[in-house]
Amino acid sequence: MTQKIPYWHVDAFSARPFGGNQAAVMVLDEWLPDDVLVAIAAENLFAETAFVVRDSTGEADWELRWCTPTEEVRLCGHATLASGHVLLHRDGGDGVTFRTRHSGILEVRGAGGAYEVGLPCIETQASDWPEAAALLGGSPLEVWRNPHGYEIFLYPDESAIRALDPDLRGLAVLGNNLFVCTAPGQRTDVVSRVFVPGGGVDEDPVTGAAHATLVPFWTERLGRDHFTAHQASARGGDLTCRKDGTGDNARAWLGGSCVTVVEGSFYL
Repeated sequence: MTQKIPYWHVDAFSARPFGGNQAAVMVLDEWLPDDVLVAIAAENLFAETAFVVRDSTGEADWELRWCTPTEEVRLCGHATLASGHVLLHRDGGDGVTFRTRHSGILEVRGAGGAYEVGLPCIETQASDWPEAAALLGGSPLEVWRNPHGYEIFLYPDESAIRALDPDLRGLAVLGNNLFVCTAPGQRTDVVSRVFVPGGGVDEDPVTGAAHATLVPFWTERLGRDHFTAHQASARGGDLTCRKDGTGDNARAWLGGSCVTVVEGSFYL
């Protein structure tokens, strides 16, 4: 028998259609097998598909998982924002919480007609990676790395970020890493581009998880707990970013708008 699954296509971190980052949001009655979740994400062919199931533990309102067209991921900010947008618009309320398998409890709040998503801050340490730097191109000034594959490459200015033309096939061979290229911005405090070819996403349009890494990185450099950011992909997206808390409890609150462009059913 055909299963009918509620489905939304949302442009996250954008106030207009065709901007920001696309995410599919699908509300399930119960979890499907892992390979089916990835197959659905491959069918959708967005950077991420978010799947939610009512949480039965009492820890949160919903359980949340994310899949790219090739695999499940540990954290995805834009699809979490999109999920909050869908559920708050459908069910009402000021906020919604999600229990995740690898990133704890996440929250999306309404914020002046837009939304904020709270993600755990992802710290990096000064390092180097000459092979990756050569494949990205340009002349990064610093490299900062994280054991879970969040890699920051600091460039001198926005023009250097926009000029990048990386060897994506070469980067994919290095593994499922999030290559976050960043610099001071011209119109915003910070600008970035993000490449994840090893995870099936050559260039991600707007990346929440990357900004959860950039929040501790840039607040330290800017000497304040907030900044504005632009991800300079072809679609482009704007975020407000702020750090709340310290140590293991530090959160990166990322603000932006969402637009639903498709609502319907997925038949399985």
